[in-house]
Amino acid sequence: MSSPAARLMHNRAFSQIYEHLWRPLFTRGFSLGGSSTLDYDRALRAYLARPGDRRVLDIACGPGNYAQDASRGLTGDGAYVGLDFSRAMLAQAARDNVSERVTFLRGDAHRLPFASESFDTVTCLAALYLIDDPLAVLDEMVRVTAPGGELIVFTSVRASIAGLPGAAAAAGLVGLRLFSRTEILDRLAAHELVQVEQTITGVGQYVHARKARRR
Repeated sequence: MSSPAARLMHNRAFSQIYEHLWRPLFTRGFSLGGSSTLDYDRALRAYLARPGDRRVLDIACGPGNYAQDASRGLTGDGAYVGLDFSRAMLAQAARDNVSERVTFLRGDAHRLPFASESFDTVTCLAALYLIDDPLAVLDEMVRVTAPGGELIVFTSVRASIAGLPGAAAAAGLVGLRLFSRTEILDRLAAHELVQVEQTITGVGQYVHARKARRR
């Protein structure tokens, strides 16, 4: 049975308020009331919007939170693909993000329907902590990232108040997983990713890594 948090993502009404009401409040919560997560998010959006001929895959894209930013600077054959399992979220994404470079697709993040090494940028932002068997999703993200390409994750981390006794159990009741400080990093290291950077903002973590180029 899916968790309460995961079930919300399939609710049509929730998909309509997610971006403008729920997500800003949730983002501030990751910063424990501060602005560090929001500040990093703004920087990430600007980074995603840089010019370039890239193929971008946004896993668990929700209502297309990053579609406009990630597709704005694309050139040549560049394209953005947003993948989600929620029909409600995808319907909202398609209504709000109309562009010839933007495509939304329903699919399972554990079995991505794409060839290996087919994307230059692969993201999973504010979703991995809701997905069952999330490390398997991380494996799939690495698989579809091209040599020299990048992988970007924003998820939870067991830091600050999240490290207090009972915090993980409380998060589990609503279906939120709290990752240890090294859990994501260790998985990426097992895949021999390079230039791995972790930024912790309250109880959230941004991880940016690259797949090594072929020699």
